[in-house]
Amino acid sequence: MRAKDLAYLQKWSASRTGVEGFVEPETIVNEMSVVFVDGTGEWTRRRIGGPKGIDAVFQGTGVPLYFAEETGYPQRMRDRIEKDRIVRERLKQRERRARLEQERER
Repeated sequence: MRAKDLAYLQKWSASRTGVEGFVEPETIVNEMSVVFVDGTGEWTRRRIGGPKGIDAVFQGTGVPLYFAEETGYPQRMRDRIEKDRIVRERLKQRERRARLEQERER
């Protein structure tokens, strides 16, 4: 695991409450990674390089870790992703509406 990734996870988890980690397996496209999820559902992902990275993350942060393949992701994370998607869509709608109003004024 890269030192800057561990430092980022340490800082991220120290500034939040209710943080849990979810280890994601290596795939053809991605190397093994960990997703940290806080109590509000906010999340961040970092590569951990392999099985030794699991130990490095736990020892470096003290955050409880689970295997995402076994437990899945917490509902609060899925809810946050959906909420963020809705907010993005509403912002896009507002921008489209504003452009249309500007065009009408011309």
